[in-house]
Amino acid sequence: MKRIAALFFLTVFSFAQTPVFANIIPKIELGNIIVEDEYPDSTQVEPIIPSCNENMVIEGSVEATPEEEDIPDLGLEDCLRIALGNNPRIQSAMQDILASDARIRQAWSNYFPTFSWQTGYTRIKQLQLSDAIGRNLIFNYFVLGQITASQMLYDFGVTQNQVTIQKIDNKIYKMNLSEIINDVVYQVKDAYYQLLYAQENRNVALDMVDKYTLFYNQAKSYYESGISPKVDVTIAEVNLSNSKLTLIQADNAVDVAIAKLNNIMGIPYASKYSLSDRLTYNAMDITLEQAECIAKEARPEYKMADLRVENALQNVKLIKKSWAPQITVEGQFQVGGRTFVNNYGYNFGGYLNFPTINGMLLKNQIKEAKSLHSKQIAEALNTKNNIYLEIQQAYYNLTERKNQIPVATLGVKQAKENYELSFGRYKVGVGSPTELKDAQVAYQNAMLSYLNSLYQYNSALAYLEKSVGKNLNSCEIKLEKEVVLPEGKHANKEKAKNK
Repeated sequence: MKRIAALFFLTVFSFAQTPVFANIIPKIELGNIIVEDEYPDSTQVEPIIPSCNENMVIEGSVEATPEEEDIPDLGLEDCLRIALGNNPRIQSAMQDILASDARIRQAWSNYFPTFSWQTGYTRIKQLQLSDAIGRNLIFNYFVLGQITASQMLYDFGVTQNQVTIQKIDNKIYKMNLSEIINDVVYQVKDAYYQLLYAQENRNVALDMVDKYTLFYNQAKSYYESGISPKVDVTIAEVNLSNSKLTLIQADNAVDVAIAKLNNIMGIPYASKYSLSDRLTYNAMDITLEQAECIAKEARPEYKMADLRVENALQNVKLIKKSWAPQITVEGQFQVGGRTFVNNYGYNFGGYLNFPTINGMLLKNQIKEAKSLHSKQIAEALNTKNNIYLEIQQAYYNLTERKNQIPVATLGVKQAKENYELSFGRYKVGVGSPTELKDAQVAYQNAMLSYLNSLYQYNSALAYLEKSVGKNLNSCEIKLEKEVVLPEGKHANKEKAKNK
Protein backbone atom coordinates (compact mmCIF):
# COMPACT_ATOMS: atom_id res chain seq x y z
CA MET A 1 0.00 0.00 0.00
CA LYS A 2 2.84 2.42 0.79
CA ARG A 3 4.44 1.88 -2.63
CA ILE A 4 1.07 2.44 -4.38
CA ALA A 5 0.54 5.63 -2.39
CA ALA A 6 4.04 6.87 -3.23
CA LEU A 7 3.57 6.21 -6.95
CA PHE A 8 0.18 7.92 -6.86
CA PHE A 9 1.70 10.93 -5.14
CA LEU A 10 4.56 11.15 -7.71
CA THR A 11 2.07 10.88 -10.60
CA VAL A 12 -0.15 13.62 -9.20
CA PHE A 13 2.91 15.73 -8.39
CA SER A 14 4.12 15.43 -12.00
CA PHE A 15 0.72 16.34 -13.40
CA ALA A 16 0.73 19.46 -11.20
CA GLN A 17 3.25 21.01 -13.61
CA THR A 18 0.84 20.86 -16.55
CA PRO A 19 -1.44 23.84 -17.27
CA VAL A 20 -4.55 21.75 -16.57
CA PHE A 21 -3.66 20.90 -12.98
CA ALA A 22 -1.64 24.07 -12.22
CA ASN A 23 -4.62 25.78 -10.66
CA ILE A 24 -5.93 22.69 -8.87
CA ILE A 25 -2.66 21.70 -7.05
CA PRO A 26 -0.45 24.75 -6.52
CA LYS A 27 3.32 24.35 -7.01
CA ILE A 28 5.18 23.87 -3.71
CA GLU A 29 7.71 26.72 -3.25
CA LEU A 30 8.95 25.90 0.24
CA GLY A 31 12.73 25.58 0.10
CA ASN A 32 12.88 26.43 -3.64
CA ILE A 33 13.72 30.12 -3.36
CA ILE A 34 17.47 30.80 -3.73
CA VAL A 35 19.47 33.97 -4.34
CA GLU A 36 21.42 33.35 -7.54
CA ASP A 37 23.86 36.25 -6.95
CA GLU A 38 24.87 34.88 -3.58
CA TYR A 39 24.92 31.23 -4.61
CA PRO A 40 26.02 31.03 -8.28
CA ASP A 41 25.57 27.89 -10.32
CA SER A 42 28.44 25.48 -9.80
CA THR A 43 29.07 25.25 -13.54
CA GLN A 44 30.01 28.93 -13.48
CA VAL A 45 32.71 28.38 -10.86
CA GLU A 46 35.83 27.23 -12.70
CA PRO A 47 39.55 27.41 -11.81
CA ILE A 48 41.36 30.55 -12.95
CA ILE A 49 44.06 29.69 -15.49
CA PRO A 50 46.91 32.23 -15.90
CA SER A 51 47.05 33.86 -19.30
CA CYS A 52 50.60 32.62 -19.89
CA ASN A 53 49.38 29.02 -19.66
CA GLU A 54 46.15 29.33 -21.64
CA ASN A 55 47.52 27.02 -24.29
CA MET A 56 48.29 24.32 -21.73
CA VAL A 57 45.98 21.45 -20.91
CA ILE A 58 46.20 18.67 -18.34
CA GLU A 59 46.58 15.24 -19.87
CA GLY A 60 47.33 12.04 -18.04
CA SER A 61 49.80 12.72 -15.29
CA VAL A 62 51.56 15.87 -16.53
CA GLU A 63 50.86 19.20 -18.11
CA ALA A 64 51.01 18.81 -21.85
CA THR A 65 51.17 21.26 -24.71
CA PRO A 66 48.92 20.86 -27.74
CA GLU A 67 48.90 17.48 -29.46
CA GLU A 68 51.27 18.42 -32.23
CA GLU A 69 54.17 18.41 -29.74
CA ASP A 70 55.68 14.97 -29.31
CA ILE A 71 55.73 14.15 -25.59
CA PRO A 72 57.82 11.06 -24.74
CA ASP A 73 56.42 8.23 -22.67
CA LEU A 74 58.72 7.04 -19.90
CA GLY A 75 58.60 3.68 -18.20
CA LEU A 76 60.24 2.56 -14.98
CA GLU A 77 63.34 1.29 -16.78
CA ASP A 78 63.73 4.64 -18.54
CA CYS A 79 63.53 6.50 -15.24
CA LEU A 80 66.09 4.16 -13.67
CA ARG A 81 68.45 4.62 -16.61
CA ILE A 82 68.17 8.40 -16.37
CA ALA A 83 68.77 8.34 -12.61
CA LEU A 84 71.86 6.12 -12.87
CA GLY A 85 73.38 8.55 -15.34
CA ASN A 86 72.41 11.85 -13.70
CA ASN A 87 71.95 11.43 -9.95
CA PRO A 88 74.67 13.53 -8.25
CA ARG A 89 75.07 11.09 -5.36
CA ILE A 90 76.17 8.40 -7.81
CA GLN A 91 78.56 10.79 -9.53
CA SER A 92 80.10 11.73 -6.18
CA ALA A 93 80.58 8.09 -5.18
CA MET A 94 82.28 7.33 -8.50
CA GLN A 95 84.78 10.13 -7.89
CA ASP A 96 85.58 8.62 -4.48
CA ILE A 97 86.49 5.37 -6.23
CA LEU A 98 88.78 7.17 -8.69
CA ALA A 99 90.47 9.01 -5.83
CA SER A 100 90.92 5.71 -3.99
CA ASP A 101 92.57 4.18 -7.07
CA ALA A 102 95.06 7.05 -7.04
CA ARG A 103 95.82 6.48 -3.34
CA ILE A 104 96.70 2.84 -4.08
CA ARG A 105 99.30 4.00 -6.60
CA GLN A 106 100.56 6.55 -4.11
CA ALA A 107 101.21 3.73 -1.63
CA TRP A 108 103.05 1.71 -4.28
CA SER A 109 105.26 4.74 -5.04
CA ASN A 110 107.55 3.85 -2.10
CA TYR A 111 109.09 1.17 -4.33
CA PHE A 112 109.93 3.69 -7.06
CA PRO A 113 113.23 5.66 -7.10
CA THR A 114 113.37 9.32 -6.11
CA PHE A 115 115.44 12.01 -7.83
CA SER A 116 116.50 15.48 -6.77
CA TRP A 117 118.61 18.26 -8.34
CA GLN A 118 120.22 21.22 -6.58
CA THR A 119 122.32 24.23 -7.54
CA GLY A 120 123.63 27.12 -5.44
CA TYR A 121 126.39 29.37 -4.15
CA THR A 122 127.94 29.36 -0.66
CA ARG A 123 130.36 31.89 0.92
CA ILE A 124 132.22 30.42 3.88
CA LYS A 125 134.40 32.13 6.49
CA GLN A 126 136.19 29.53 8.62
CA LEU A 127 136.24 30.71 12.23
CA GLN A 128 138.42 28.01 13.81
CA LEU A 129 140.95 27.90 10.96
CA SER A 130 141.24 31.69 10.98
CA ASP A 131 142.09 31.71 14.68
CA ALA A 132 144.69 29.01 14.15
CA ILE A 133 146.65 30.79 11.39
CA GLY A 134 145.96 34.29 12.56
CA ARG A 135 144.03 35.57 9.60
CA ASN A 136 140.56 35.26 8.12
CA LEU A 137 140.01 32.71 5.34
CA ILE A 138 137.04 33.16 3.05
CA PHE A 139 135.93 30.54 0.56
CA ASN A 140 133.46 30.83 -2.31
CA TYR A 141 131.80 27.51 -3.15
CA PHE A 142 129.77 27.10 -6.35
CA VAL A 143 127.47 24.18 -7.19
CA LEU A 144 126.47 23.99 -10.83
CA GLY A 145 124.44 20.85 -10.24
CA GLN A 146 123.96 18.16 -7.64
CA ILE A 147 121.92 15.15 -8.72
CA THR A 148 120.77 12.63 -6.11
CA ALA A 149 119.03 9.30 -6.79
CA SER A 150 117.65 7.08 -4.02
CA GLN A 151 115.94 3.69 -4.14
CA MET A 152 114.23 1.86 -1.29
CA LEU A 153 114.88 -1.86 -1.58
CA TYR A 154 112.95 -3.35 1.35
CA ASP A 155 110.99 -2.05 4.34
CA PHE A 156 109.92 -5.36 5.93
CA GLY A 157 106.31 -5.24 4.66
CA VAL A 158 105.34 -1.68 5.68
CA THR A 159 104.58 -0.60 2.13
CA GLN A 160 102.74 -3.83 1.44
CA ASN A 161 100.48 -3.21 4.45
CA GLN A 162 99.81 0.34 3.33
CA VAL A 163 98.87 -0.89 -0.14
CA THR A 164 96.58 -3.55 1.35
CA ILE A 165 94.81 -0.94 3.47
CA GLN A 166 94.27 1.28 0.43
CA LYS A 167 92.94 -1.67 -1.57
CA ILE A 168 90.44 -2.47 1.18
CA ASP A 169 89.40 1.18 1.24
CA ASN A 170 88.91 0.99 -2.51
CA LYS A 171 86.60 -2.01 -2.09
CA ILE A 172 84.68 -0.14 0.61
CA TYR A 173 84.19 2.80 -1.75
CA LYS A 174 82.94 0.43 -4.42
CA MET A 175 80.50 -1.12 -1.95
CA ASN A 176 79.44 2.39 -0.99
CA LEU A 177 78.69 3.10 -4.65
CA SER A 178 76.58 -0.06 -4.79
CA GLU A 179 74.76 1.02 -1.63
CA ILE A 180 74.00 4.45 -3.11
CA ILE A 181 72.82 2.91 -6.37
CA ASN A 182 70.63 0.52 -4.40
CA ASP A 183 69.11 3.43 -2.47
CA VAL A 184 68.63 5.57 -5.59
CA VAL A 185 66.91 2.69 -7.38
CA TYR A 186 64.52 2.32 -4.46
CA GLN A 187 63.83 6.06 -4.35
CA VAL A 188 63.16 6.14 -8.10
CA LYS A 189 60.79 3.18 -7.86
CA ASP A 190 58.94 4.66 -4.89
CA ALA A 191 58.65 8.08 -6.57
CA TYR A 192 57.57 6.42 -9.83
CA TYR A 193 54.83 4.43 -8.09
CA GLN A 194 53.83 7.52 -6.13
CA LEU A 195 53.44 9.43 -9.41
CA LEU A 196 51.35 6.60 -10.84
CA TYR A 197 49.25 6.69 -7.67
CA ALA A 198 48.80 10.45 -7.99
CA GLN A 199 47.85 10.02 -11.64
CA GLU A 200 45.29 7.34 -10.77
CA ASN A 201 43.93 9.56 -8.00
CA ARG A 202 43.47 12.30 -10.54
CA ASN A 203 41.60 9.90 -12.82
CA VAL A 204 39.32 8.97 -9.92
CA ALA A 205 38.75 12.64 -9.13
CA LEU A 206 37.95 13.31 -12.78
CA ASP A 207 35.52 10.40 -12.79
CA MET A 208 33.87 11.74 -9.64
CA VAL A 209 33.43 15.13 -11.32
CA ASP A 210 31.65 13.37 -14.18
CA LYS A 211 29.43 11.45 -11.75
CA TYR A 212 28.58 14.53 -9.70
CA THR A 213 27.85 16.40 -12.93
CA LEU A 214 25.43 13.63 -13.89
CA PHE A 215 23.92 13.85 -10.40
CA TYR A 216 23.57 17.61 -10.74
CA ASN A 217 21.94 17.39 -14.17
CA GLN A 218 19.53 14.75 -12.89
CA ALA A 219 18.59 16.83 -9.84
CA LYS A 220 18.19 19.92 -11.98
CA SER A 221 15.88 18.14 -14.42
CA TYR A 222 13.80 16.78 -11.52
CA TYR A 223 13.55 20.26 -10.04
CA GLU A 224 12.48 21.75 -13.38
CA SER A 225 9.88 18.99 -13.65
CA GLY A 226 8.70 19.65 -10.11
CA ILE A 227 9.56 16.19 -8.86
CA SER A 228 12.23 17.27 -6.34
CA PRO A 229 12.77 20.48 -4.35
CA LYS A 230 15.45 23.05 -4.95
CA VAL A 231 17.44 21.77 -1.98
CA ASP A 232 18.35 18.66 -4.01
CA VAL A 233 19.85 20.89 -6.70
CA THR A 234 21.78 22.83 -4.07
CA ILE A 235 23.15 19.64 -2.59
CA ALA A 236 24.19 18.48 -6.04
CA GLU A 237 25.90 21.83 -6.70
CA VAL A 238 27.83 21.63 -3.45
CA ASN A 239 28.93 18.10 -4.24
CA LEU A 240 30.01 19.11 -7.74
CA SER A 241 32.00 22.08 -6.44
CA ASN A 242 33.73 19.90 -3.85
CA SER A 243 34.61 17.32 -6.50
CA LYS A 244 36.16 20.05 -8.66
CA LEU A 245 38.19 21.21 -5.67
CA THR A 246 39.36 17.64 -5.15
CA LEU A 247 40.34 17.47 -8.81
CA ILE A 248 42.45 20.63 -8.45
CA GLN A 249 44.18 19.13 -5.43
CA ALA A 250 44.78 15.90 -7.35
CA ASP A 251 46.36 17.87 -10.22
CA ASN A 252 48.65 19.59 -7.74
CA ALA A 253 49.61 16.24 -6.21
CA VAL A 254 50.61 15.02 -9.67
CA ASP A 255 52.84 18.07 -10.21
CA VAL A 256 54.50 17.57 -6.82
CA ALA A 257 55.09 13.87 -7.58
CA ILE A 258 56.67 14.78 -10.93
CA ALA A 259 58.98 17.29 -9.25
CA LYS A 260 60.04 14.65 -6.70
CA LEU A 261 60.75 12.05 -9.39
CA ASN A 262 62.72 14.57 -11.46
CA ASN A 263 64.83 15.54 -8.45
CA ILE A 264 65.70 11.92 -7.68
CA MET A 265 66.60 11.27 -11.33
CA GLY A 266 68.91 14.31 -11.20
CA ILE A 267 67.02 16.28 -13.88
CA PRO A 268 64.97 18.87 -11.93
CA TYR A 269 64.44 20.99 -15.06
CA ALA A 270 63.30 18.12 -17.25
CA SER A 271 60.99 18.77 -20.17
CA LYS A 272 57.46 17.40 -20.21
CA TYR A 273 56.83 13.67 -20.38
CA SER A 274 54.12 11.16 -19.55
CA LEU A 275 54.18 7.75 -17.92
CA SER A 276 53.40 4.69 -19.98
CA ASP A 277 52.50 2.40 -17.07
CA ARG A 278 49.66 2.04 -14.58
CA LEU A 279 49.63 0.61 -11.10
CA THR A 280 49.62 -3.18 -11.30
CA TYR A 281 49.91 -6.11 -8.93
CA ASN A 282 53.07 -8.15 -9.49
CA ALA A 283 53.04 -11.22 -7.27
CA MET A 284 56.25 -11.99 -5.41
CA ASP A 285 56.66 -15.34 -3.66
CA ILE A 286 59.79 -15.44 -1.52
CA THR A 287 60.48 -16.78 1.94
CA LEU A 288 62.23 -14.90 4.72
CA GLU A 289 65.14 -17.36 4.65
CA GLN A 290 65.61 -16.84 0.92
CA ALA A 291 65.63 -13.08 1.37
CA GLU A 292 68.30 -13.36 4.06
CA CYS A 293 70.50 -15.59 1.86
CA ILE A 294 70.20 -13.13 -1.01
CA ALA A 295 71.16 -10.24 1.29
CA LYS A 296 74.36 -12.01 2.41
CA GLU A 297 75.51 -12.17 -1.20
CA ALA A 298 74.09 -8.94 -2.63
CA ARG A 299 73.60 -6.40 0.16
CA PRO A 300 76.53 -3.89 -0.03
CA GLU A 301 76.42 -3.01 3.70
CA TYR A 302 76.83 -6.69 4.58
CA LYS A 303 80.14 -6.84 2.70
CA MET A 304 81.25 -3.41 3.89
CA ALA A 305 81.01 -4.56 7.51
CA ASP A 306 83.49 -7.41 6.87
CA LEU A 307 85.79 -5.11 4.89
CA ARG A 308 85.98 -2.62 7.74
CA VAL A 309 86.97 -5.43 10.13
CA GLU A 310 89.75 -6.49 7.75
CA ASN A 311 90.88 -2.88 7.40
CA ALA A 312 91.17 -2.50 11.17
CA LEU A 313 93.21 -5.73 11.33
CA GLN A 314 95.63 -4.43 8.70
CA ASN A 315 96.07 -1.25 10.72
CA VAL A 316 97.11 -3.36 13.72
CA LYS A 317 99.74 -5.12 11.58
CA LEU A 318 100.99 -1.81 10.17
CA ILE A 319 101.48 -0.22 13.59
CA LYS A 320 103.37 -3.28 14.83
CA LYS A 321 105.88 -2.66 12.01
CA SER A 322 106.61 0.90 13.08
CA TRP A 323 110.03 -0.27 14.32
CA ALA A 324 110.97 -1.81 10.96
CA PRO A 325 114.03 -0.28 9.22
CA GLN A 326 114.45 0.49 5.53
CA ILE A 327 117.17 -0.81 3.23
CA THR A 328 118.00 1.85 0.64
CA VAL A 329 120.73 2.66 -1.87
CA GLU A 330 121.68 6.20 -2.84
CA GLY A 331 123.97 7.85 -5.37
CA GLN A 332 125.04 11.48 -5.82
CA PHE A 333 126.97 13.40 -8.50
CA GLN A 334 128.19 17.04 -8.12
CA VAL A 335 129.78 19.62 -10.42
CA GLY A 336 131.21 22.82 -8.91
CA GLY A 337 133.98 24.11 -6.66
CA ARG A 338 135.70 27.49 -6.69
CA THR A 339 133.97 28.04 -10.05
CA PHE A 340 130.88 26.45 -11.54
CA VAL A 341 132.90 23.90 -13.52
CA ASN A 342 136.06 23.74 -11.45
CA ASN A 343 135.68 20.15 -10.31
CA TYR A 344 133.30 17.28 -9.90
CA GLY A 345 132.57 14.54 -7.37
CA TYR A 346 130.32 11.64 -6.60
CA ASN A 347 129.32 9.23 -3.87
CA PHE A 348 127.11 6.16 -3.55
CA GLY A 349 126.28 3.58 -0.93
CA GLY A 350 123.70 1.41 0.79
CA TYR A 351 121.97 2.22 4.07
CA LEU A 352 119.96 0.50 6.78
CA ASN A 353 117.81 3.27 8.26
CA PHE A 354 116.14 2.64 11.62
CA PRO A 355 113.27 4.91 12.64
CA THR A 356 113.18 6.75 15.91
CA ILE A 357 111.32 4.48 18.33
CA ASN A 358 109.36 5.56 21.39
CA GLY A 359 108.46 2.36 23.24
CA MET A 360 105.72 3.95 25.32
CA LEU A 361 104.12 5.51 22.23
CA LEU A 362 104.38 2.34 20.15
CA LYS A 363 102.87 0.17 22.89
CA ASN A 364 99.81 2.39 23.26
CA GLN A 365 99.36 2.79 19.49
CA ILE A 366 99.18 -1.00 19.18
CA LYS A 367 96.73 -1.14 22.07
CA GLU A 368 94.55 1.51 20.41
CA ALA A 369 94.59 -0.32 17.06
CA LYS A 370 93.52 -3.60 18.72
CA SER A 371 90.65 -1.85 20.48
CA LEU A 372 89.50 -0.31 17.21
CA HIS A 373 89.65 -3.75 15.59
CA SER A 374 87.43 -5.18 18.33
CA LYS A 375 85.09 -2.23 17.89
CA GLN A 376 84.76 -2.94 14.16
CA ILE A 377 83.91 -6.56 14.90
CA ALA A 378 81.09 -5.45 17.20
CA GLU A 379 79.84 -2.85 14.71
CA ALA A 380 79.89 -5.45 11.91
CA LEU A 381 77.71 -7.73 14.02
CA ASN A 382 75.37 -4.83 14.78
CA THR A 383 75.16 -3.94 11.08
CA LYS A 384 74.26 -7.50 10.14
CA ASN A 385 71.62 -7.64 12.87
CA ASN A 386 70.09 -4.37 11.63
CA ILE A 387 70.07 -5.67 8.07
CA TYR A 388 68.24 -8.79 9.18
CA LEU A 389 65.73 -6.68 11.12
CA GLU A 390 65.22 -4.48 8.06
CA ILE A 391 64.61 -7.54 5.89
CA GLN A 392 62.10 -8.89 8.42
CA GLN A 393 60.21 -5.59 8.53
CA ALA A 394 60.19 -5.30 4.74
CA TYR A 395 59.05 -8.91 4.32
CA TYR A 396 56.20 -8.68 6.83
CA ASN A 397 55.16 -5.30 5.47
CA LEU A 398 55.04 -6.74 1.94
CA THR A 399 52.93 -9.66 3.19
CA GLU A 400 50.50 -7.26 4.83
CA ARG A 401 50.18 -5.11 1.70
CA LYS A 402 49.71 -8.21 -0.40
CA ASN A 403 46.84 -9.42 1.78
CA GLN A 404 45.15 -6.01 1.63
CA ILE A 405 44.71 -6.06 -2.15
CA PRO A 406 41.92 -8.71 -2.35
CA VAL A 407 40.04 -6.95 0.46
CA ALA A 408 40.37 -3.59 -1.29
CA THR A 409 39.25 -5.20 -4.56
CA LEU A 410 36.12 -6.59 -2.92
CA GLY A 411 35.46 -3.18 -1.37
CA VAL A 412 35.54 -1.51 -4.81
CA LYS A 413 33.08 -4.06 -6.23
CA GLN A 414 30.70 -3.68 -3.31
CA ALA A 415 30.90 0.10 -3.35
CA LYS A 416 30.33 0.20 -7.10
CA GLU A 417 27.29 -2.05 -6.82
CA ASN A 418 25.95 0.10 -3.99
CA TYR A 419 26.48 3.25 -6.06
CA GLU A 420 24.72 1.79 -9.09
CA LEU A 421 21.76 0.74 -6.96
CA SER A 422 21.58 4.14 -5.26
CA PHE A 423 21.78 5.99 -8.57
CA GLY A 424 19.08 3.74 -10.04
CA ARG A 425 16.84 4.44 -7.04
CA TYR A 426 17.42 8.16 -7.36
CA LYS A 427 16.86 8.08 -11.11
CA VAL A 428 13.36 6.64 -10.73
CA GLY A 429 12.62 9.07 -7.91
CA VAL A 430 12.75 6.60 -5.03
CA GLY A 431 16.20 7.34 -3.54
CA SER A 432 17.32 10.50 -1.76
CA PRO A 433 20.24 12.77 -2.73
CA THR A 434 21.90 12.11 0.62
CA GLU A 435 21.82 8.38 -0.03
CA LEU A 436 23.29 8.86 -3.50
CA LYS A 437 26.03 11.18 -2.18
CA ASP A 438 26.99 8.68 0.51
CA ALA A 439 27.19 5.95 -2.13
CA GLN A 440 29.35 8.13 -4.37
CA VAL A 441 31.69 9.02 -1.51
CA ALA A 442 31.93 5.37 -0.49
CA TYR A 443 32.69 4.38 -4.09
CA GLN A 444 35.36 7.08 -4.38
CA ASN A 445 36.97 6.09 -1.08
CA ALA A 446 36.93 2.43 -2.09
CA MET A 447 38.72 3.19 -5.36
CA LEU A 448 41.27 5.37 -3.57
CA SER A 449 41.79 2.64 -0.99
CA TYR A 450 42.33 0.09 -3.76
CA LEU A 451 44.81 2.34 -5.54
CA ASN A 452 46.58 3.07 -2.28
CA SER A 453 46.88 -0.67 -1.59
CA LEU A 454 48.49 -1.13 -5.03
CA TYR A 455 50.90 1.73 -4.39
CA GLN A 456 51.75 0.47 -0.91
CA TYR A 457 52.36 -3.04 -2.25
CA ASN A 458 54.67 -1.88 -5.05
CA SER A 459 56.51 0.44 -2.68
CA ALA A 460 56.88 -2.37 -0.13
CA LEU A 461 58.22 -4.68 -2.85
CA ALA A 462 60.76 -2.03 -3.88
CA TYR A 463 61.83 -1.64 -0.24
CA LEU A 464 62.27 -5.40 0.11
CA GLU A 465 64.49 -5.35 -2.97
CA LYS A 466 66.50 -2.55 -1.37
CA SER A 467 66.75 -4.55 1.85
CA VAL A 468 68.18 -7.61 0.09
CA GLY A 469 70.27 -5.49 -2.29
CA LYS A 470 68.97 -7.07 -5.49
CA ASN A 471 66.05 -6.80 -7.90
CA LEU A 472 63.83 -9.82 -7.39
CA ASN A 473 62.42 -11.70 -10.35
CA SER A 474 58.66 -11.25 -10.46
CA CYS A 475 55.83 -12.41 -12.68
CA GLU A 476 52.88 -10.20 -13.46
CA ILE A 477 49.51 -11.80 -12.71
CA LYS A 478 45.95 -10.58 -12.93
CA LEU A 479 43.21 -10.80 -10.35
CA GLU A 480 40.32 -13.15 -10.98
CA LYS A 481 37.99 -10.24 -11.62
CA GLU A 482 39.88 -7.18 -12.63
CA VAL A 483 38.80 -3.88 -11.11
CA VAL A 484 38.20 -1.31 -13.86
CA LEU A 485 39.31 2.14 -12.82
CA PRO A 486 38.63 5.39 -14.69
CA GLU A 487 41.27 6.46 -17.17
CA GLY A 488 42.52 9.95 -17.87
CA LYS A 489 42.14 11.89 -21.07
CA HIS A 490 45.63 11.00 -22.19
CA ALA A 491 44.89 7.29 -21.91
CA ASN A 492 41.65 7.69 -23.84
CA LYS A 493 43.46 9.52 -26.65
CA GLU A 494 46.09 6.80 -26.81
CA LYS A 495 43.41 4.16 -27.18
CA ALA A 496 41.76 6.20 -29.92
CA LYS A 497 45.11 6.44 -31.76
CA ASN A 498 45.64 2.68 -31.47
CA LYS A 499 42.20 2.05 -32.93
